[in-house]
Amino acid sequence: MIRRVLIVDDELDIQSSLSFALQDEAYEVITASSPAEALLILERESFHVALYDVWFPEGDGVELLKESLERFPAMSIIMMSGHGNIELALKSIRMGAYDFLEKPLELEKVLVLLRNACETSVLKFENRALLQQLYGEVDLIAKSKSMTILKSQIERVAPTPSHVLLSGESGVGKTLIARYIHQKSDRSQHPFVTVHCAALPVDSWEEELFGFEDVPGRLELARGGTIYLNSVGELSPAAQARLFRILEERHFERKGRPQSIPLDVRFVASTSHDLQEKISQGHFREDLYFQLKVVALDVPPLKDRNDDIEDLSYSFLTRLARDYGRPVPELDAKLIQWMKGHDWQGNVRELKNLLERCLIMAGPQQKALSLSDLPEDLDSAIHLDDSMIDAFGDLPLKGSLRELRARFEAMVLKKRLEEQGGNVTKAAESLSIERAHFHRKMKQFGMGAS
Repeated sequence: MIRRVLIVDDELDIQSSLSFALQDEAYEVITASSPAEALLILERESFHVALYDVWFPEGDGVELLKESLERFPAMSIIMMSGHGNIELALKSIRMGAYDFLEKPLELEKVLVLLRNACETSVLKFENRALLQQLYGEVDLIAKSKSMTILKSQIERVAPTPSHVLLSGESGVGKTLIARYIHQKSDRSQHPFVTVHCAALPVDSWEEELFGFEDVPGRLELARGGTIYLNSVGELSPAAQARLFRILEERHFERKGRPQSIPLDVRFVASTSHDLQEKISQGHFREDLYFQLKVVALDVPPLKDRNDDIEDLSYSFLTRLARDYGRPVPELDAKLIQWMKGHDWQGNVRELKNLLERCLIMAGPQQKALSLSDLPEDLDSAIHLDDSMIDAFGDLPLKGSLRELRARFEAMVLKKRLEEQGGNVTKAAESLSIERAHFHRKMKQFGMGAS
C-alpha cells in the first residue's frame, strides 16, 4: 500500500528536507505552502496523513485543521510549530489533531508518528466502508411507546459529549442503539470501535485496549470517535481499575512506551446484568460505574414493543432476503398475530433468528410466510381465535398452565377432526399447521384418526 502524505509549511527548507526523508521511507509526498493551496490539493486528492504548520504569513494552520477535520474526517492530521506552545498543542489535539510536533523536527519521532497515524487513517477508511457495507445508515423502529421514549432520549443525549450506559436484557439490540448514538453524535465521521469485554484476552487485555510499543490499541484507534464497551460488567478488576484511572486523568500510555496519549473518545457501555448488584458483591467498581453512567438508558424487551414487531420483521426480512438472493416474502396476518403474542425470551435476536430460519426452510419461490413455516418445536404455532376460546369457556381450570394448554389443544384437535369427518389433512389445514405436526400432536395426546 502506498502511504500518501501532505506537508503544508511555508518554509521551503522544511518542505524539501521532510519530503526527501519521507520519500526514502516509501511515502508519496505532496507539498503546499499555504492553507489555501492545501485546500485546493485536498479537493482533488486524498491522503492518509497531513502535517500542518501552525503559523503562516497568509492563513491559519489551526483553521485549516478545523476545516480539514470537517471535510476529510478519515485523514489523520499532525500539527507542527516552532514556538513550543503547550497550550496551542493541547488545543489542536482537543480539536481532533492526531498529535503535535515541536520544531526542529526529530526525524525518528516523525517517522514513528507517521507510521501510527497512517495505520489509524487506514482503519478509519476501512471502518467506515465496512459499516456502510454491513449496516448502511442505522435507524430505530419506534412505533411503540417504550421505543418512542427511548428514541427521544437518544436524540437529546447523542449530540453531547456525555458517556452513556445502556441496560437491557440480552438480545434487545444494545449494540444497534450504541451505533445509533454514535451516528447521531458530533463524532459520527470518526471511528466506532467495539470492545467485547467478556472476550478480552486474560493475558493481553492491556495491549488490546491501550496498545503495545508501536502498535495502537482500541482506545487509540477510536480517537475522535466512540468506543463501545459491550458487556462492560465482564471487565476484570485490573481492567476496571485502569479504565477508571484513564477516565479520571483523560490520558493513557501504550504498554512498553511511556508516552502520554490524550484520551479523545466517547464511551458507550452496555450491560445485561444489574451492575448495582455486582457492586454490592464486590465484582464491579462503584466509581467506574458512576463514570460511565453519566446518562443511563434502558432498552426495552421485545415483549414491550408489540407495535414494532411487524416493522422489525420486515426490516430483518428485507436484509435477509437480499443476503440469500430471494424476493422479500409477505407475512401472513395470523403469523403477525402469533408473533405479537409470543413471549420472545431471546428478544430481537430471537425474532431475527426465527425469521431467518423460516426464510431458509420456505421454498425460494414462496411469496408469503405463515404459521405453517414456524419450527415444529413452537407449540404455540396452533392458532386459536376468539370463537374457539369461547367455545371452550367451561374448560376446568385445575392444573398447571402447561397442563391446561395441553388439555385445550387436545380438545381443539378432537373438535376439528370431528368437523372434518376425521380427515387429518383438512383438520391440519384448518389450524394452519403441517399435517405431520397434527399427527405428532395426536400421538402426544393419545388420539387416533377415525
